[in-house]
Amino acid sequence: MIYTCTLNPAIDLFVDVDSLDPFVVNRTNTEDYQANGKAINISILLKRMGLDNTALGFIGGFTGKYIENELQQQGIETNFVEIDGITRINTFVRAGEKEYKIVNKGPLISEKKKDEMLQKIKSIPKGSVLFVSGSLPKGLSEETFIEIAEIASYNNLKLILDVSSKKLLDCLAYHPYLIKPNKEELEYLFNKEKLSEDEIILLGKELLQKGAERVLISLGEEGALYLSNQETIRVTSPKGEVINTACAGDALLSSFVGKLKSGSSIEEALVYASATGASTAFSMGLSDLSDIEHLVEEIDVKHLSEKH
Repeated sequence: MIYTCTLNPAIDLFVDVDSLDPFVVNRTNTEDYQANGKAINISILLKRMGLDNTALGFIGGFTGKYIENELQQQGIETNFVEIDGITRINTFVRAGEKEYKIVNKGPLISEKKKDEMLQKIKSIPKGSVLFVSGSLPKGLSEETFIEIAEIASYNNLKLILDVSSKKLLDCLAYHPYLIKPNKEELEYLFNKEKLSEDEIILLGKELLQKGAERVLISLGEEGALYLSNQETIRVTSPKGEVINTACAGDALLSSFVGKLKSGSSIEEALVYASATGASTAFSMGLSDLSDIEHLVEEIDVKHLSEKH
């Protein structure tokens, strides 16, 4: 079984304007509202791939109900913790060649509600896949990631982490199944700047040494790297007109794991994931997967184990 946990979900509003000017009314050309949050994106894409899953997270107010209803209408099971307050709304503005991302903090989570969420995670059947992805809401410290990693280890869950926190390094002691930093997050984790590809690979291997079973590093328009103790694989990304980058990493991660769950090889899954991440970047929101077969043909694969 597959579960996703979005600790700080959101409704994402995507708009397009000719220009974004101060002190005047900027009228949009297009607008699109989407149930969002990184692990919610993962739930949606997995379902589009035909993989059933259950979405966990905190929801509050009319915006939280909108997210729950949207997921249920898509056939995704939900098991949310209801909280006081209102689930946040984020806004992504495309103005000509520029993209603006306005992201809110979200509601305050009480200790009681946090414990309720941890109990839900403890009840996940052994052997299940659990994605934990995205930011923390107010009221939750970064120690929460470590608490979840400890529960996952004890209950034999395949934990997949995509979080922008240095506590990720402390989670590695619990041997997560997969972690997915991007290049900027890797630089942040290790206090580095402007990493070369060779340096990225070396740091990826250091994450393996610290306890991660697998590492998937997203490189944006440059593709992705996959590392395990057995192999290192590099894939490129297809080229196209970028419309929105907000969900591309989520698409990469969910499609990679989804293809593995469906029986694909690591290489096949990685190529498909790169295509899905690119397709999402070329779309207003998550890819509908209609162009994946075409995009896959543009991707190059290199096995780097011998070189490094």
